[in-house]
Amino acid sequence: MEQMLAARLHVPSRTLRIEEVAKPAPGPGQVLVKVEAAGVCLSDVHLIDGTLTPLLLPGDTVTLGHEVSGTVAETGPGVTRWTPGQRVVLYAGEVRDGVTYTRGVDYDGGWAEYALSSEDSLVELPDAIPFDQGAIIPDAVSTPWGAITVTGAVRPAEAVGVWGAGGLGVHAVQLLRAVGACPIVVVDPNPTARERALARGADLALDPADPRLGERIGAATGGAGLAAAFDFAGVPAVRAQALSVLAPQGRLVLVGLTDQPLTVADGTRFSYLQQRILGHYGSDMPVALPQLLSLLQGGRLDFSGSISGELPLERAAEAVRRLEDKTGDPIRIVLRP
Repeated sequence: MEQMLAARLHVPSRTLRIEEVAKPAPGPGQVLVKVEAAGVCLSDVHLIDGTLTPLLLPGDTVTLGHEVSGTVAETGPGVTRWTPGQRVVLYAGEVRDGVTYTRGVDYDGGWAEYALSSEDSLVELPDAIPFDQGAIIPDAVSTPWGAITVTGAVRPAEAVGVWGAGGLGVHAVQLLRAVGACPIVVVDPNPTARERALARGADLALDPADPRLGERIGAATGGAGLAAAFDFAGVPAVRAQALSVLAPQGRLVLVGLTDQPLTVADGTRFSYLQQRILGHYGSDMPVALPQLLSLLQGGRLDFSGSISGELPLERAAEAVRRLEDKTGDPIRIVLRP
């Protein structure tokens, strides 16, 4: 049986190992993809450190990686829409019997030489888009895109706040710029992240510890406050701060994942102002990925600056450490099998 390398997480012990495993064979309706690039996400870090736990994983070990691009290697019986050699991006998950399974969490992902996908859970990657940029779209880009265009329903000229300008938040700034949000206010404690956000199109970048934060946001929005605020950090203090500067009928969209309770300090004020809090997870892949690839191909977006480094698959643990320790303030590190 042919073998391949894969970065496998033993969930009970939270141990990540590079192992030789059997190269999968595509079954009916499946496509085997030779992985060219796989993104390393903060969610992967949280799976390893125990903050996140797979809910639907049948065993106790999983190949990580939900941001994956590559080329079709083989197709299973009955597959007619894909042929070997096609460049593709894999969805970050798939719906099975009405339940969303996340790649690299609930089933084997792309931190491997090859990855399996159902035939309707991948999209063609145009030749003009490099594999590394293609790989990060299914989460680092499409998650904020879904949060902005669907859950948050941001309209042109709306004042918007982004808390956390890391791997998802920095892309949110670019995407908000693309949909015409104005002004775009970023809040992040890291000076490098704030500078980066301004370079990507933010109008104002503030430190959450700034005692005049509310005043500055008021000045930037003509006293109205933010029509929409996005929490990409998943931190209770962020949510409280965002609510404090939200406009009447404003919405707070929760993108960053946390197991901490959600608190509304002044429920009467919240109800009087008819504000809303909306949970967000992932994106509608069949809609989001073609939209984003079209914008990227058409020159409306450019994520070349988002690739902070590339490492071979064997150094997956090092990539995780770099992201965890924020070594060099990375946006996305990509593994190359």
